[in-house]
Amino acid sequence: MSANAAAIPATRQTNRPQLDHKPSPVTAIIFVGLLATGLLFTAYSLITDVSAAGVRTTTIVPFILLGVALLIALGFEFVNGFHDTANAVATVIYTHSLPPNFAVIWSGLFNFLGVLFSSGAVAFGIISLLPVELILQVGSGAGFAMVFALLIAAILWNLGTWWLGLPASSSHTLIGSIIGVGVANALMHGRDGTSGVDWTQATKVGYSLLLSPLIGFCAAALLLLALRALVKNKQLYEEPKTNAPPPAWIRGLLILTCTGVSFAHGSNDGQKGMGLIMLILVGTVPLAYALNRAMPVEETTQFVAMAQVTQQSLAASGLTDGAQLPADADARSALSNYVRTKQYSPEVIAALTSVTGSIGQQVREHGSLAKVPSEAVTNVRNDMYLASEAIRFLDKAPEVKFDAATRTNLKAFKTEIDDATKFIPLWVKIAVAIALGLGTMVGWKRIVVTVGEKIGKTHLTYAQGASAELVAMLTIAAADVYGLPVSTTHVLSSGVAGTMAANRSGLQLATVRNLLMAWVLTLPAAIALSGTLYWLFSQLF
Repeated sequence: MSANAAAIPATRQTNRPQLDHKPSPVTAIIFVGLLATGLLFTAYSLITDVSAAGVRTTTIVPFILLGVALLIALGFEFVNGFHDTANAVATVIYTHSLPPNFAVIWSGLFNFLGVLFSSGAVAFGIISLLPVELILQVGSGAGFAMVFALLIAAILWNLGTWWLGLPASSSHTLIGSIIGVGVANALMHGRDGTSGVDWTQATKVGYSLLLSPLIGFCAAALLLLALRALVKNKQLYEEPKTNAPPPAWIRGLLILTCTGVSFAHGSNDGQKGMGLIMLILVGTVPLAYALNRAMPVEETTQFVAMAQVTQQSLAASGLTDGAQLPADADARSALSNYVRTKQYSPEVIAALTSVTGSIGQQVREHGSLAKVPSEAVTNVRNDMYLASEAIRFLDKAPEVKFDAATRTNLKAFKTEIDDATKFIPLWVKIAVAIALGLGTMVGWKRIVVTVGEKIGKTHLTYAQGASAELVAMLTIAAADVYGLPVSTTHVLSSGVAGTMAANRSGLQLATVRNLLMAWVLTLPAAIALSGTLYWLFSQLF
């Protein structure tokens, strides 16, 4: 008998799922084969893209750093897989709807599909939290220090909480790591630490992380109470008496919601790795990835026309207050300062007008994004990034009063430049999908046991499992639509706790206390860890 089983009351051991069954050698061979295939496919795709772009270099050091950074980013997604997706399968395992090993393979498959069909909105929402100066210089030593620090900090905290069997949030951890890098970068440059983070975006993300577990708890509890009022089947609200599966319809619902949570988790969490990988690629091989080289020529013509219209609209808006259009370097500096500080002046409009015209002129001169020469790619991409972020903040600034036509043109131009810079190649999606999907198939047991056995004082019932899983699926899917990162862990575990409270099953307060402690400590721990690592790596690089 395992140590986990020994700690469970005898009345619960008879209907406990068999979690100690070892996978067959065939499964292990397939796992290793898929892992090797994913790594080889990533290397092949990267080499193909770099060769097609005509990248030339006199040293292999950037490519070594690129390889290490990609492995760390994919490692984060792998750890994310077995750390978070255990929450998706806990309910189907503990209600005996699916055998444990089949459940994790099933979940891994739909995590894979979720990543492939993701929108990309979350990926670039995460990037916008990073310090603007590091994004503009991501290929520098400071840029690599940033990427390594935040990814390694997130991996270390995830592994630590997994080892303790605590369902901590990978999303929470990554965002804390990003804030830590931003704060450390500001302090290292003699600025107030609070100036290193886009607190508007961080607050928006923070609300989603704060509210999602509350939504999970309350909505799952209410759904269970509604089920009890509408469905008078006592079997649904009692502990399973044997290891037999539940009635067909509730089993189908549990499998459906497990599938939905797995797909939504892949779609939401997989994007975080994709965004960081794109940041790494843009910094290391900008000629291949800084601009969307696949944009058709006819769309390039539309892009140039939109830039001209927007420049004219800004110039005629009367908001420059007589400020002269600055030179390109001064305009970039003004926009960079505005994006970092959010301190508005009429010179910001003049700078945006200048940068908008410069973007359109450079793209028009070269005919398409694919033909922008290597020495100009980084500047064009950075100009587009600064213009997009400046437009985003100006649109919300109360002191800026654009007329309707100018506001419409700015939104249309922002869409054009985002299409040119915020893209994710298919091979990046596939690599992240493989890493996340395979990650679900290892190390899942620790957190499954916590969710299934240690939150409530009684065995999870069929109705409790279905209620918690359905709420988690809908919450994560809604967050994905709005481009918000939420925690599968927080939503599902709080949903299970909510159903236990609603069913008056009782909560194991020690576990709940540990979950709350992990939730409270994750952010400051990740901030401190990533900030320290960023300072250390900055000295090394």
